[in-house]
Amino acid sequence: MSSSASPAPTYAVPDDWTEPERWTALPRGQRTDDRGSRVGFPHTVEGAASMAAAANTTRIEGEKSTVDEQLRIYHSYMGKSDQSPENAKKVEAAAQQTDATILQEMGVSAGQPLPSGAYARAHVVGYKVIKKSDNEVSVWLLGLVVQKNGETKKEESSYTRTLLGVQWQDGDWKMTSDATRRAQQDIAGQAQPPMVAPGDEEFNAGGWTAIREAS
Repeated sequence: MSSSASPAPTYAVPDDWTEPERWTALPRGQRTDDRGSRVGFPHTVEGAASMAAAANTTRIEGEKSTVDEQLRIYHSYMGKSDQSPENAKKVEAAAQQTDATILQEMGVSAGQPLPSGAYARAHVVGYKVIKKSDNEVSVWLLGLVVQKNGETKKEESSYTRTLLGVQWQDGDWKMTSDATRRAQQDIAGQAQPPMVAPGDEEFNAGGWTAIREAS
């Protein structure tokens, strides 16, 4: 449930910090599937947003590649009508290209392990509901991507903005191309929310809700 309260800070708040007007502790999935993904989200708007956030959370480190993560997400969170051998191959091919780029940035050749201490991680820090009904929700997701190319390298970060439509299918929320297509139609001609960190004054103006960890 959304509230105006914010979590207690555990560090010194920057001078230019603007408190987010909206915070939400999104509900967790109730179980873990055979691919290690959290599933079983509540049949609520917050449950839909939580699934969307889970489907946009990845950890590339050690022996885990982008291909591993994207195929996990595809099988765990994509609606059955969008699953096919052809689509799985497209997901894998796109993930292979991403892996090649990451390896190049980290200075290693294809097939080699990541450098010690290297990783690429992405998670969602905010969301904005576009349209909602009992069985379909569309959202903007504000993501934070961080990458470290080795133990002694500096961590680099950037923000992303993703549009996603999800539907309630077979007792859980799933991503579908039909719902995302309708979301694209709903935002046609509208300004996109800014890609800024929670605490930036534009975060509130953009209508974002900040996500905090559920207890």
